[in-house]
Amino acid sequence: MKFTLHHSDPQSKARVGSIETGHGTIETPIFMPVGTAATVKAVHQRELKDDIKAQIILGNTYHLYLRPGLDVLKGAGGLHKFNGWDRPILTDSGGYQVFSLSAQRKLAEEGATFKSHIDGSKHLFTPENVMDTQRIIGADIIMAFDECAPYPCDHTYAKKSMEMTHRWLDRCIDRFDSTDPLYGYSQTLFPIVQGSTYKDLRTKSAEFIASKGREGNAIGGLSVGEPAEEMYEMTELVCGILPTDKPRYLMGVGTPMNILESIALGIDMFDCVMPTRNARHGLLFTQNGIINIKNEKWKNDFSVLDENGTAFVDHQYSKAYLRHLLICNEYLAAQIASVHNLSFYLWLVGEARKQILAGTFVDWKNKMVKQMAVRL
Repeated sequence: MKFTLHHSDPQSKARVGSIETGHGTIETPIFMPVGTAATVKAVHQRELKDDIKAQIILGNTYHLYLRPGLDVLKGAGGLHKFNGWDRPILTDSGGYQVFSLSAQRKLAEEGATFKSHIDGSKHLFTPENVMDTQRIIGADIIMAFDECAPYPCDHTYAKKSMEMTHRWLDRCIDRFDSTDPLYGYSQTLFPIVQGSTYKDLRTKSAEFIASKGREGNAIGGLSVGEPAEEMYEMTELVCGILPTDKPRYLMGVGTPMNILESIALGIDMFDCVMPTRNARHGLLFTQNGIINIKNEKWKNDFSVLDENGTAFVDHQYSKAYLRHLLICNEYLAAQIASVHNLSFYLWLVGEARKQILAGTFVDWKNKMVKQMAVRL
């Protein structure tokens, strides 16, 4: 993997770059649609490419490990061939899913023992076998195995969790560097900064991660319930420590406003289930604000979903029609709304790139943050 920094904004820490992978180039800043179980929910791969303009998608190690399973994925020749997506893929390590299964898992130095949410079967994730699993899945970018500390947690817990994440990282690196890709293209390992919302821990963790000299770095353990101001504070702190010549990935973030503010702090890569999850419940993101399409006010509104006309490429669907589909529980509602929201997210980061290059990012960002918070 190769990262090239093309331009930095003189008024903020926003930047434009590109990441070259074995499955193509990613222009940053970028939003990555989440394809948990080898699919971005309710969206066809053709739509991801042609309508949404997705450059990279995510897979989830925990879910793919359980279903369809590693034998199936290896037999297919990796996730790219299994799901027919020929552009870059990033896989998380499963650490967040293990974190979310707090009632069904046990952490130890060896790794995390957990029960499957599907059938209750018992499994063990270690730094070593998570590297092996992600080798088999075949993502272009893979994540180190970490513990995502809950919010809130006390300093003692956050410190112990961070230190274990660092020890696990060393084991991940050893295993990754002693094994080879399986499918004829390179893979890249990103470490993850932890430390909850404690400045001293975030500083120590960012310095530790930076010292490893990997090709990219991630920031985890944010957007887990803390106030947005604390998330931005930790993000700015960590971005000031992580190297400028490597991409920075803020995991699990977030709203369009969060993304724009974090771009201004120096973040290059984002992912979140919000655009597709909210779409399935009728919440649409537009350049004019947020629409709850289930509201009665849209019943006879035959205007297009995004009236500015730049975010969603297919204008044949009106607000009234999408509301009708959603009220009737038609599957097409989830598809239309998901394509719309993802198109908006990819438009947003694409427009951010243009504004950074033009030197107008900060004014544009400030205007957009206010506008997108409006409830229509």
